[in-house]
Amino acid sequence: MKMTPMAIVAGSLLILIAVTLVVVILPYADTNKTIPSDLYRTRTAMEEQGRKLYIANGCVYCHTQSIRAVDWGMGAERIAQAGDYLQDLPILLGSQRTGPDLSQQGGEHPDDWHLAHFINPRFTRPLSVMPPFRFLSDPEIESLTAYVQSLGLKHADLRMARQKKWKEEAIRAYEAGIEENVAWLHKHVPQGWQDLPTPYAAAEASLARGEKVYQDFCLGCHGPVGDGMGPAQPYIYPPPLNFTILNGRGISGGIIYYQIMNGITGTAMPYFKRELESEKIWDVGNYIAKYFINDIDADMEPKGIDASYE
Repeated sequence: MKMTPMAIVAGSLLILIAVTLVVVILPYADTNKTIPSDLYRTRTAMEEQGRKLYIANGCVYCHTQSIRAVDWGMGAERIAQAGDYLQDLPILLGSQRTGPDLSQQGGEHPDDWHLAHFINPRFTRPLSVMPPFRFLSDPEIESLTAYVQSLGLKHADLRMARQKKWKEEAIRAYEAGIEENVAWLHKHVPQGWQDLPTPYAAAEASLARGEKVYQDFCLGCHGPVGDGMGPAQPYIYPPPLNFTILNGRGISGGIIYYQIMNGITGTAMPYFKRELESEKIWDVGNYIAKYFINDIDADMEPKGIDASYE
């Protein structure tokens, strides 16, 4: 066969048709067969407005909305499915995770945490590289929050209902006074944790590590002296816990550990079980107990077998 002009044109057209078939037509036909997933629901008008702000402000450049099988190590609870994205045009899967994946972000935090976070991300995440969005109007922040709180759709709705339930209780306890608030906080910690002292001594190294963890994760809400007056405080209700009020009120290393690990749903206190290893939680607990509460039970009985390295 000779490479005549006609053969070149015909061959090029055949290749173009084949590529179009494989890359455009077949995927389009397959996508039309996609059925809604178990969590799918349509978004509200406010959520759609928030999505437009999310796109306009380039949030997709730093946040993905897709969990893959290889992401289980990130603490993912659910693999993304095609049916999750039926109403998303364009689909905002994202390509890199400068910030956390947001595919199941709805209900991870209450609305007031997001308000503080959008005003200045360093208020809630001191090491965040996310730019502040204080230039947005209050209605725009409200709609952007509504969109983020919808991510996860039906699953997000369940988490949001949980946040609302516990926020009502947290506010009620806070407004009842210090004694009632502390009692409420402690009674929701399992008894085994209430009776557990910190298993690591408050050595110089432990306290230094704890100070670094506190600065990296806690300072924005609880403040540099642990009085709950960090820069996020004006936007959060009930406000961040003032650690100094816990002195003499039955605090233990186990209570501190449990609440850092699991967070306090309904309040702006998030869980850190996916971010901090066990020793870091004990270390920051030692730091808080020694310098802010002035009531520390580190390395007291009951004790188990000493670790090989402490």
